[in-house]
Amino acid sequence: MIKEFRAFIMRGNVIDLAVAVIIGAAFTAIVNSIVNDLINPIIGLILGGVDLTNIFVVLRDGVPPGPYQTLADAQAAGALTFNFGNLLQAIVNFLIIAIILFLIIKAMNTAMTMGRKKAEEAPAEEPAPDPLLVAQQELKASIDKLTSAVEKKQL
Repeated sequence: MIKEFRAFIMRGNVIDLAVAVIIGAAFTAIVNSIVNDLINPIIGLILGGVDLTNIFVVLRDGVPPGPYQTLADAQAAGALTFNFGNLLQAIVNFLIIAIILFLIIKAMNTAMTMGRKKAEEAPAEEPAPDPLLVAQQELKASIDKLTSAVEKKQL
């Protein structure tokens, strides 16, 4: 059972998947930083200093009752909220990841297409003749010469 598990783990697909998950986690941290540190401040500037994470609607007041200045205040009071700002932030994160993945996949597909075109344009090498076929052809030519020489002598 341990050998089977080891064989399963050592297959290329499992290792590739593990590497992809690790890189994906690191990539998510980078995208979150881009959104939180670069995009959200710009959106906040456009919206007049509003922090996206503080866009929320109180469905039920907590103790003490609202109004709450920030989402953290509402959550600390135990208020029930719809967190539209967090949703907008998640959508922006998703769009950035989707665009970057699209560009990476497009570049890979373009590179693969160019590689195929170069392979198609390159002249195909003639395969080396089969030694048995060459020997048969030489033997047939020798037999034909011998047959014609014998026929000439008999006439």
